[in-house]
Amino acid sequence: MSKNPSNLTLIILAVLLVIGPASYGQDLAPFATEFLNSLTPTLQQKASFPFDNSERFNWHFIPRERKGVTFHDMDDSQTKAALALIRASLSTQGEEKTKAIFELENVLRIVENRPENDTYRDPLNYYFSVFGDPRTDLPWGWRLEGHHISLNFSSQKGKIVSATPTFFGSNPGIVQVDLHRGRQVLEKERSMGFALLHSLDSSQLRTAVYTDKAPADILTSNNRNASLLSPTGISYNELTTPQKDMLEALIRHYLQNYDEETQRNMWNKIKSEGLDKLHFAWAGSQKNELGQPHYYRIQSPQFLIEYDNVQNDANHVHTVVRDLSNDFGEDVLGHHYIRDHSHVAFHP
Repeated sequence: MSKNPSNLTLIILAVLLVIGPASYGQDLAPFATEFLNSLTPTLQQKASFPFDNSERFNWHFIPRERKGVTFHDMDDSQTKAALALIRASLSTQGEEKTKAIFELENVLRIVENRPENDTYRDPLNYYFSVFGDPRTDLPWGWRLEGHHISLNFSSQKGKIVSATPTFFGSNPGIVQVDLHRGRQVLEKERSMGFALLHSLDSSQLRTAVYTDKAPADILTSNNRNASLLSPTGISYNELTTPQKDMLEALIRHYLQNYDEETQRNMWNKIKSEGLDKLHFAWAGSQKNELGQPHYYRIQSPQFLIEYDNVQNDANHVHTVVRDLSNDFGEDVLGHHYIRDHSHVAFHP
């Protein structure tokens, strides 16, 4: 099926007006089932995998070939069902980020002087995959992935049990061509990070800033299993009360990409292990200026956020949220249960 990628925003806006607002915290299974039922048998087969299939862990955020179905494969009714699944899984903030990152592919075509029909930078080239059968009580999940987006959801019995790894990227970080000039898809992630950094006194900075050279990318990359990074930076208890509030607000901003129930569950998990376990670490330039490479991370024993802006003269942002104990739902669902009892895929 052929669609004009430059019209993607108009397609999405038209469809979302019909869908209406989401009811956050809702069961995703009906939306995933409706999406799969909207597909032809051939596309169903292309989009469906057993829950324990290794493809579920084959995630990345670079332009590459993937498995699943894309907007190119779908007609308008199928596109509507796919977008409804996105909307049910995210908050308004997360949904808007997702759409804006799709549209940045059109910006990159201009920046890189690519033709309009180029397939390397393509806002329709995002892949939907469903793992397991959402109609059952067995574990199942779904993934949306393409350049600078990887959303991974695992569910069971009407509940999202994991929404990580979550990757959002923005290239350009600040758009400098006429199409969407000045747009910053991940602006708050940058500005709130710098605000916290610039609130630190000289003694605090010596603890928080561990090197003046930012890493080339997020350190956990697309690893299946992420772990705590070292050095840890400045601890929550070494911050003043206003600084603690700023750190909490920055974490909450990342969590606000998810539906309300998932936000609440993730925040409660962070609090239950103790806010005093939180650390904030910075690397690279301390200047909030275009062209100044910088990186930060926030971590606790079971939680990690990374932000990196180094590539393309520090105008190319990568962010990731990892649940160190429960990425892909592995802690909640249990390795043995996944391995022994959830090998089925969706069948109409």
